[in-house]
Amino acid sequence: MELTQTQTFTPPPGYFKRLTVLDWVFAAMLAAGALFALNRFGEYMDVYEKGILLLSAPTFAWLGWQWKQVRWLMAVLAVLALSAISLYGGSLQAAESRFFLKYALSSQSAILWMSTLFFLATLFYWGGLALRSEFGGAVGSKLCWGAVVLGFTGMLVRWYESYLVGPDVGHIPISNLYEVFILFSLITALFYLYYEEQYETRQLGPFVLLVISAAVGFLLWYTISREAAEIQPLVPALQSWWMKIHVPANFVGYGTFALAAMVAVAYLLKVKGILADRLPPLELLDDVMYKAIAVGFAFFTIATILGALWAAEAWGGYWSWDPKETWALIVWLNYAAWLHMRLMKGLRGVVAAWWALVGLLVTTFAFLGVNMFLSGLHSYGQL
Repeated sequence: MELTQTQTFTPPPGYFKRLTVLDWVFAAMLAAGALFALNRFGEYMDVYEKGILLLSAPTFAWLGWQWKQVRWLMAVLAVLALSAISLYGGSLQAAESRFFLKYALSSQSAILWMSTLFFLATLFYWGGLALRSEFGGAVGSKLCWGAVVLGFTGMLVRWYESYLVGPDVGHIPISNLYEVFILFSLITALFYLYYEEQYETRQLGPFVLLVISAAVGFLLWYTISREAAEIQPLVPALQSWWMKIHVPANFVGYGTFALAAMVAVAYLLKVKGILADRLPPLELLDDVMYKAIAVGFAFFTIATILGALWAAEAWGGYWSWDPKETWALIVWLNYAAWLHMRLMKGLRGVVAAWWALVGLLVTTFAFLGVNMFLSGLHSYGQL
């Protein structure tokens, strides 16, 4: 549109000028919390852990600026986790004698509630899709948020509980299959909820919650059959600050790859005319699939580089062709090829969807199959 003589073009305000007072208050509270933690627990941290702590404040501030839901999520988690910690009174036995710990806020109780809410969310999402009910989808979304809150609360409380087991046992709870399956479920759910809000549709919930429910089902089986919920000391190879950044970055990749695969299922169903009138447009499904893979690939690349640096410190070499490393490379090459074909050749449609779905099988084997059937330097995660 051309400007008339009386019109002037006003450029949009800069990024920081668009921030509100609440944005800055949120950032200030995070900074204060990080400084308090540094002052209170700094003597127990090395220089790398202090760096991670200080960088977490601007990182989560930025996330809260981009997605407002992060603000209330972090506030609720802080209240619930600190409430649980105060109830322990420094004794792990309090989890058996205090009502709110025993039935709600101890790590195992919170994670069981997370599992229940994820299953219920799956049912309501599918009910909403089958019956064309907005109510079903809305309830499913609320239940999914509830599961995220209780899952992260359980992880934070478990972190504290590990130090109650013993000061030399305490560690961030991302060290074994039990803990990383919880992490996988929570990351996948959070990314889904973000896309649900951004695209204003709950019609992908039934599909994404299926893979989360499958992970939760495995988690419950693993807990019962192997007593996996018991907190164990770290094996020597995991006693490193690298774990705190390598593992979360890895599981952002796994979670978003799984999300993309389930969106691909919805895409293929719509193409075949199954539930076609109840699913979002193909263009939207294609866009979510692409963005999820792009985000996952970026984080998986970072995780692979961090893993190589960690390997050099732990085992004396950046790469050893360990089965876990080899399959991580296969996953990386698969999605690198997918993105290359998308960006360079315009890959779209059914082929892209099938490729993303097959990618989930490759990723699942790299994530779980290697631990089940192969052995190597990473065999501390075996079933």
